[in-house]
Amino acid sequence: MRVVIVTESFPPDVNGVAHCTLQTARHLVDRGHDCVVVAPATAPGSDADTSAPCPLVRIPSLPLPGYPQVRVALPSRRVAAAIADHRADLVHLASPFVLGARGMAAAARLGVPAVAVYQTDLGGYARTYMGAGEAAAWRRIRSVHSAADLTLAPSGAALRDLTAHGVPRVSLWPRGVDTVRFRPDRRDEALRRELAPNGELLVGYVGRLAPEKQVELLSGVCALDGVRVVVVGDGPSRPGLEQVLPGAVFLGRRTGDELARVFASLDVFTHTGPFETFCQTVQEAMASGVPVVAPAAGGPLDLVAHGRTGLLVPPRDAAAVRDAVWSLSADPALRAAYGAAGRAAVEGRTWAAVGDRLIGHYTDVLATRKAVLAA
Repeated sequence: MRVVIVTESFPPDVNGVAHCTLQTARHLVDRGHDCVVVAPATAPGSDADTSAPCPLVRIPSLPLPGYPQVRVALPSRRVAAAIADHRADLVHLASPFVLGARGMAAAARLGVPAVAVYQTDLGGYARTYMGAGEAAAWRRIRSVHSAADLTLAPSGAALRDLTAHGVPRVSLWPRGVDTVRFRPDRRDEALRRELAPNGELLVGYVGRLAPEKQVELLSGVCALDGVRVVVVGDGPSRPGLEQVLPGAVFLGRRTGDELARVFASLDVFTHTGPFETFCQTVQEAMASGVPVVAPAAGGPLDLVAHGRTGLLVPPRDAAAVRDAVWSLSADPALRAAYGAAGRAAVEGRTWAAVGDRLIGHYTDVLATRKAVLAA
Protein backbone atom coordinates (compact mmCIF):
# COMPACT_ATOMS: atom_id res chain seq x y z
CA MET A 1 0.00 0.00 0.00
CA ARG A 2 1.29 3.45 -0.92
CA VAL A 3 0.41 5.98 1.81
CA VAL A 4 1.07 9.71 2.17
CA ILE A 5 0.76 11.02 5.73
CA VAL A 6 0.00 14.74 5.93
CA THR A 7 0.54 15.96 9.47
CA GLU A 8 0.34 19.28 11.30
CA SER A 9 3.36 18.29 13.43
CA PHE A 10 6.30 15.88 13.29
CA PRO A 11 9.52 15.37 15.31
CA PRO A 12 11.58 17.07 16.50
CA ASP A 13 8.30 18.61 17.74
CA VAL A 14 7.27 17.01 21.04
CA ASN A 15 3.49 16.56 21.22
CA GLY A 16 0.86 13.90 20.74
CA VAL A 17 0.32 14.51 17.03
CA ALA A 18 4.04 14.35 16.23
CA HIS A 19 4.58 11.21 18.32
CA CYS A 20 1.58 9.35 16.91
CA THR A 21 2.54 10.26 13.34
CA LEU A 22 6.08 8.97 13.86
CA GLN A 23 4.83 5.70 15.33
CA THR A 24 2.34 5.31 12.46
CA ALA A 25 5.02 5.86 9.82
CA ARG A 26 7.34 3.39 11.54
CA HIS A 27 4.65 0.74 11.68
CA LEU A 28 3.68 1.15 8.04
CA VAL A 29 7.31 0.75 6.99
CA ASP A 30 7.73 -2.27 9.30
CA ARG A 31 4.71 -3.91 7.66
CA GLY A 32 6.17 -3.37 4.19
CA HIS A 33 4.07 -0.41 3.07
CA ASP A 34 5.50 2.51 1.07
CA CYS A 35 5.09 5.71 3.07
CA VAL A 36 5.88 9.44 2.69
CA VAL A 37 5.33 12.07 5.41
CA VAL A 38 4.42 15.70 4.64
CA ALA A 39 4.89 18.12 7.56
CA PRO A 40 5.56 21.80 8.32
CA ALA A 41 9.19 22.88 8.24
CA THR A 42 10.86 23.20 11.61
CA ALA A 43 12.30 26.39 13.05
CA PRO A 44 15.74 27.41 11.77
CA GLY A 45 18.46 25.77 13.84
CA SER A 46 16.22 23.00 15.20
CA ASP A 47 17.29 19.37 15.35
CA ALA A 48 17.80 17.58 12.07
CA ASP A 49 15.23 15.15 10.69
CA THR A 50 16.92 11.98 11.87
CA SER A 51 13.91 10.07 13.20
CA ALA A 52 11.82 9.77 10.04
CA PRO A 53 11.63 6.13 8.86
CA CYS A 54 10.59 7.16 5.34
CA PRO A 55 10.94 10.12 2.94
CA LEU A 56 9.92 13.42 4.55
CA VAL A 57 8.62 16.47 2.69
CA ARG A 58 8.83 19.71 4.66
CA ILE A 59 6.46 22.58 3.82
CA PRO A 60 7.58 26.20 4.52
CA SER A 61 6.03 27.39 7.78
CA LEU A 62 5.78 30.26 10.24
CA PRO A 63 5.55 30.20 14.06
CA LEU A 64 2.09 30.55 15.55
CA PRO A 65 1.82 34.04 17.10
CA GLY A 66 2.11 33.79 20.87
CA TYR A 67 3.15 30.13 20.73
CA PRO A 68 6.33 29.90 18.62
CA GLN A 69 6.83 26.19 19.40
CA VAL A 70 3.90 25.52 17.04
CA ARG A 71 4.59 25.97 13.32
CA VAL A 72 1.84 26.63 10.76
CA ALA A 73 2.47 25.55 7.18
CA LEU A 74 2.22 28.15 4.42
CA PRO A 75 0.27 27.51 1.20
CA SER A 76 2.33 25.28 -1.07
CA ARG A 77 1.93 23.10 -4.13
CA ARG A 78 4.26 20.57 -2.54
CA VAL A 79 1.37 18.82 -0.76
CA ALA A 80 -0.48 17.89 -3.93
CA ALA A 81 2.81 17.14 -5.67
CA ALA A 82 3.83 14.72 -2.91
CA ILE A 83 0.54 12.83 -3.19
CA ALA A 84 0.71 12.68 -6.99
CA ASP A 85 4.42 11.83 -7.19
CA HIS A 86 4.05 9.01 -4.67
CA ARG A 87 1.05 7.65 -6.59
CA ALA A 88 -0.70 7.29 -3.26
CA ASP A 89 -3.37 4.66 -2.70
CA LEU A 90 -4.49 6.52 0.42
CA VAL A 91 -3.85 9.80 2.23
CA HIS A 92 -3.63 9.77 6.05
CA LEU A 93 -4.38 13.17 7.60
CA ALA A 94 -3.03 13.60 11.14
CA SER A 95 -5.06 16.16 13.10
CA PRO A 96 -6.02 18.06 9.92
CA PHE A 97 -6.70 21.76 10.27
CA VAL A 98 -4.33 23.87 8.11
CA LEU A 99 -1.87 21.67 6.24
CA GLY A 100 -4.23 18.73 6.60
CA ALA A 101 -7.08 20.68 5.02
CA ARG A 102 -4.87 21.26 1.98
CA GLY A 103 -4.01 17.58 1.95
CA MET A 104 -7.71 16.72 2.02
CA ALA A 105 -8.43 19.07 -0.89
CA ALA A 106 -5.53 17.64 -2.89
CA ALA A 107 -6.65 14.06 -2.24
CA ALA A 108 -10.16 14.93 -3.41
CA ARG A 109 -8.86 16.53 -6.61
CA LEU A 110 -6.68 13.50 -7.32
CA GLY A 111 -9.41 10.99 -6.47
CA VAL A 112 -7.39 9.43 -3.63
CA PRO A 113 -9.24 8.10 -0.54
CA ALA A 114 -8.49 9.94 2.70
CA VAL A 115 -8.54 8.89 6.36
CA ALA A 116 -8.61 11.78 8.84
CA VAL A 117 -7.33 11.23 12.39
CA TYR A 118 -8.91 13.55 14.95
CA GLN A 119 -6.41 14.34 17.70
CA THR A 120 -6.84 17.92 18.94
CA ASP A 121 -9.78 19.49 20.78
CA LEU A 122 -9.66 22.71 18.78
CA GLY A 123 -12.98 23.85 20.20
CA GLY A 124 -11.56 23.68 23.70
CA TYR A 125 -8.43 25.50 22.58
CA ALA A 126 -10.56 28.26 21.04
CA ARG A 127 -12.27 28.78 24.40
CA THR A 128 -8.93 28.82 26.22
CA TYR A 129 -7.00 31.17 23.94
CA MET A 130 -9.74 33.42 22.58
CA GLY A 131 -12.61 33.11 25.04
CA ALA A 132 -14.82 32.43 22.02
CA GLY A 133 -14.65 30.90 18.59
CA GLU A 134 -15.63 27.38 19.60
CA ALA A 135 -18.49 27.27 17.09
CA ALA A 136 -16.18 28.47 14.31
CA ALA A 137 -13.58 25.83 15.24
CA TRP A 138 -16.19 23.10 15.03
CA ARG A 139 -17.40 24.38 11.66
CA ARG A 140 -13.84 24.05 10.41
CA ILE A 141 -13.46 20.57 11.90
CA ARG A 142 -16.79 19.45 10.41
CA SER A 143 -15.89 20.85 7.00
CA VAL A 144 -12.50 19.12 6.85
CA HIS A 145 -13.54 15.78 8.32
CA SER A 146 -16.79 15.49 6.36
CA ALA A 147 -14.71 15.30 3.18
CA ALA A 148 -12.81 12.25 4.47
CA ASP A 149 -13.77 8.68 3.66
CA LEU A 150 -13.32 7.93 7.36
CA THR A 151 -12.56 9.88 10.53
CA LEU A 152 -10.79 8.07 13.36
CA ALA A 153 -11.41 9.22 16.94
CA PRO A 154 -8.90 8.30 19.68
CA SER A 155 -11.42 7.87 22.53
CA GLY A 156 -15.08 7.37 23.25
CA ALA A 157 -15.41 10.99 24.38
CA ALA A 158 -13.87 12.27 21.13
CA LEU A 159 -16.11 9.99 19.06
CA ARG A 160 -19.20 11.33 20.84
CA ASP A 161 -18.06 14.94 20.31
CA LEU A 162 -17.49 14.40 16.60
CA THR A 163 -20.84 12.70 16.13
CA ALA A 164 -22.68 15.36 18.13
CA HIS A 165 -21.16 18.06 15.91
CA GLY A 166 -22.28 16.39 12.70
CA VAL A 167 -19.09 14.66 11.53
CA PRO A 168 -20.04 11.54 9.53
CA ARG A 169 -18.32 8.15 9.20
CA VAL A 170 -16.48 8.08 12.53
CA SER A 171 -14.77 5.03 14.04
CA LEU A 172 -12.62 4.47 17.11
CA TRP A 173 -8.85 4.17 16.83
CA PRO A 174 -6.95 4.49 20.15
CA ARG A 175 -3.22 5.06 20.62
CA GLY A 176 -0.47 2.63 21.46
CA VAL A 177 2.18 2.85 24.14
CA ASP A 178 5.79 1.67 24.20
CA THR A 179 5.62 -0.85 27.03
CA VAL A 180 9.28 -1.77 26.54
CA ARG A 181 10.52 1.77 27.08
CA PHE A 182 7.97 2.71 29.75
CA ARG A 183 8.08 0.10 32.48
CA PRO A 184 8.29 -0.05 36.30
CA ASP A 185 11.88 -1.27 36.51
CA ARG A 186 13.09 2.06 35.12
CA ARG A 187 12.59 3.48 38.63
CA ASP A 188 15.81 5.23 39.62
CA GLU A 189 16.54 5.68 43.32
CA ALA A 190 19.42 8.07 42.63
CA LEU A 191 17.10 10.32 40.63
CA ARG A 192 14.52 10.13 43.41
CA ARG A 193 17.10 11.25 45.98
CA GLU A 194 18.05 14.14 43.69
CA LEU A 195 14.46 15.27 43.26
CA ALA A 196 13.30 14.53 46.80
CA PRO A 197 16.34 14.77 49.10
CA ASN A 198 14.14 14.56 52.19
CA GLY A 199 12.18 11.55 51.00
CA GLU A 200 9.19 13.51 49.73
CA LEU A 201 6.44 11.86 47.74
CA LEU A 202 7.09 12.63 44.06
CA VAL A 203 4.04 13.84 42.15
CA GLY A 204 4.66 14.50 38.47
CA TYR A 205 3.13 16.23 35.46
CA VAL A 206 4.44 15.59 31.94
CA GLY A 207 3.32 17.62 28.93
CA ARG A 208 3.23 21.01 27.28
CA LEU A 209 3.22 24.01 29.58
CA ALA A 210 0.41 25.93 27.91
CA PRO A 211 -2.83 27.52 29.14
CA GLU A 212 -5.11 24.69 27.97
CA LYS A 213 -3.20 22.20 30.17
CA GLN A 214 -4.18 24.10 33.36
CA VAL A 215 -1.07 22.95 35.22
CA GLU A 216 -1.68 25.71 37.78
CA LEU A 217 -4.24 23.34 39.32
CA LEU A 218 -1.26 21.65 41.01
CA SER A 219 -0.77 24.66 43.30
CA GLY A 220 -2.62 22.94 46.13
CA VAL A 221 -0.49 19.83 45.71
CA CYS A 222 2.63 21.97 46.14
CA ALA A 223 1.34 23.03 49.55
CA LEU A 224 0.98 19.47 50.87
CA ASP A 225 3.47 18.39 53.54
CA GLY A 226 5.98 15.83 52.39
CA VAL A 227 5.12 16.22 48.69
CA ARG A 228 7.38 17.42 45.88
CA VAL A 229 5.85 18.33 42.49
CA VAL A 230 7.95 17.54 39.40
CA VAL A 231 7.05 19.24 36.11
CA VAL A 232 8.39 17.84 32.83
CA GLY A 233 7.91 19.82 29.63
CA ASP A 234 8.17 23.30 28.25
CA GLY A 235 5.98 25.95 26.69
CA PRO A 236 4.75 29.52 26.98
CA SER A 237 3.22 29.06 30.44
CA ARG A 238 6.46 28.01 32.15
CA PRO A 239 7.43 31.43 33.60
CA GLY A 240 4.02 31.89 35.16
CA LEU A 241 3.89 28.34 36.48
CA GLU A 242 7.25 28.75 38.18
CA GLN A 243 5.62 31.55 40.18
CA VAL A 244 2.36 29.76 41.10
CA LEU A 245 3.89 26.35 41.86
CA PRO A 246 6.33 27.15 44.70
CA GLY A 247 8.80 24.39 45.46
CA ALA A 248 8.10 22.49 42.25
CA VAL A 249 11.04 21.13 40.26
CA PHE A 250 10.94 22.08 36.57
CA LEU A 251 12.97 19.62 34.52
CA GLY A 252 12.21 21.04 31.07
CA ARG A 253 11.79 18.77 28.09
CA ARG A 254 12.71 15.10 28.50
CA THR A 255 12.42 12.38 25.88
CA GLY A 256 13.22 8.72 25.28
CA ASP A 257 14.76 6.62 28.02
CA GLU A 258 15.40 9.69 30.14
CA LEU A 259 11.68 10.45 30.18
CA ALA A 260 10.90 6.81 30.98
CA ARG A 261 13.23 7.01 33.96
CA VAL A 262 11.41 10.08 35.28
CA PHE A 263 7.99 8.47 34.82
CA ALA A 264 8.94 5.30 36.68
CA SER A 265 10.53 7.30 39.51
CA LEU A 266 7.28 9.10 40.34
CA ASP A 267 4.93 8.01 43.11
CA VAL A 268 1.84 9.61 41.54
CA PHE A 269 1.21 11.00 38.07
CA THR A 270 -1.19 13.90 37.65
CA HIS A 271 -2.76 15.29 34.52
CA THR A 272 -4.76 18.49 34.74
CA GLY A 273 -5.91 19.44 31.22
CA PRO A 274 -9.63 18.93 30.48
CA PHE A 275 -9.30 19.04 26.66
CA GLU A 276 -7.45 15.79 25.96
CA THR A 277 -8.84 13.72 23.10
CA PHE A 278 -6.68 10.82 24.32
CA CYS A 279 -3.85 11.74 26.76
CA GLN A 280 -0.80 9.69 25.89
CA THR A 281 1.10 10.63 29.05
CA VAL A 282 -1.54 8.87 31.15
CA GLN A 283 -0.81 5.65 29.24
CA GLU A 284 2.93 6.13 29.68
CA ALA A 285 2.48 6.60 33.42
CA MET A 286 0.35 3.46 33.62
CA ALA A 287 2.92 1.49 31.64
CA SER A 288 5.50 2.73 34.16
CA GLY A 289 3.47 1.31 37.03
CA VAL A 290 2.49 4.71 38.44
CA PRO A 291 -1.02 5.51 39.75
CA VAL A 292 -2.81 8.32 37.92
CA VAL A 293 -4.91 11.29 38.97
CA ALA A 294 -6.69 12.84 35.98
CA PRO A 295 -9.81 14.86 35.13
CA ALA A 296 -13.01 12.97 34.43
CA ALA A 297 -13.18 14.39 30.92
CA GLY A 298 -12.06 13.44 27.42
CA GLY A 299 -9.51 10.70 26.82
CA PRO A 300 -8.74 9.85 30.47
CA LEU A 301 -12.29 8.49 30.83
CA ASP A 302 -11.24 5.58 28.59
CA LEU A 303 -7.85 5.11 30.22
CA VAL A 304 -8.23 5.46 33.99
CA ALA A 305 -10.40 2.94 35.83
CA HIS A 306 -11.45 4.99 38.85
CA GLY A 307 -10.58 3.17 42.05
CA ARG A 308 -8.54 0.53 40.22
CA THR A 309 -5.72 2.19 38.25
CA GLY A 310 -6.07 5.71 39.63
CA LEU A 311 -8.53 8.44 40.49
CA LEU A 312 -10.70 10.61 38.25
CA VAL A 313 -11.57 14.04 39.61
CA PRO A 314 -13.87 16.85 38.45
CA PRO A 315 -12.20 18.97 35.73
CA ARG A 316 -10.75 22.35 36.70
CA ASP A 317 -10.99 21.54 40.43
CA ALA A 318 -7.70 22.24 42.20
CA ALA A 319 -9.06 21.09 45.56
CA ALA A 320 -10.12 17.75 44.08
CA VAL A 321 -6.65 17.23 42.59
CA ARG A 322 -5.03 18.08 45.92
CA ASP A 323 -7.35 15.76 47.89
CA ALA A 324 -6.83 12.87 45.47
CA VAL A 325 -3.05 13.18 45.74
CA TRP A 326 -3.29 13.44 49.54
CA SER A 327 -5.38 10.27 49.75
CA LEU A 328 -2.79 8.38 47.73
CA SER A 329 0.14 9.83 49.65
CA ALA A 330 -1.15 8.24 52.85
CA ASP A 331 -1.52 4.74 51.40
CA PRO A 332 1.59 3.16 49.80
CA ALA A 333 -0.18 -0.18 49.37
CA LEU A 334 -3.00 1.46 47.41
CA ARG A 335 -0.47 3.27 45.19
CA ALA A 336 1.26 -0.01 44.48
CA ALA A 337 -2.03 -1.76 43.67
CA TYR A 338 -3.14 1.02 41.32
CA GLY A 339 0.27 1.05 39.63
CA ALA A 340 0.28 -2.71 39.08
CA ALA A 341 -3.28 -2.64 37.71
CA GLY A 342 -2.38 0.22 35.39
CA ARG A 343 0.59 -1.67 33.97
CA ALA A 344 -1.56 -4.75 33.40
CA ALA A 345 -4.24 -2.67 31.67
CA VAL A 346 -1.90 -1.30 28.99
CA GLU A 347 0.35 -4.28 28.31
CA GLY A 348 -1.63 -5.25 25.21
CA ARG A 349 -1.83 -1.71 23.82
CA THR A 350 1.40 -1.81 21.85
CA TRP A 351 1.95 0.41 18.84
CA ALA A 352 2.18 -2.72 16.70
CA ALA A 353 -1.30 -3.87 17.76
CA VAL A 354 -2.77 -0.41 17.32
CA GLY A 355 -0.96 0.05 14.00
CA ASP A 356 -2.46 -3.17 12.65
CA ARG A 357 -5.92 -1.85 13.56
CA LEU A 358 -5.14 1.27 11.55
CA ILE A 359 -4.14 -0.79 8.51
CA GLY A 360 -7.45 -2.60 8.90
CA HIS A 361 -9.26 0.74 8.68
CA TYR A 362 -7.24 1.59 5.56
CA THR A 363 -8.23 -1.71 3.96
CA ASP A 364 -11.91 -1.13 4.70
CA VAL A 365 -11.77 2.38 3.20
CA LEU A 366 -10.09 1.14 0.02
CA ALA A 367 -12.61 -1.68 -0.33
CA THR A 368 -15.53 0.72 0.13
CA ARG A 369 -14.12 3.19 -2.40
CA LYS A 370 -13.59 0.35 -4.90
CA ALA A 371 -17.16 -0.87 -4.42
CA VAL A 372 -18.56 2.64 -4.93
CA LEU A 373 -16.56 3.12 -8.12
CA ALA A 374 -17.68 -0.26 -9.43
CA ALA A 375 -21.37 0.43 -8.74
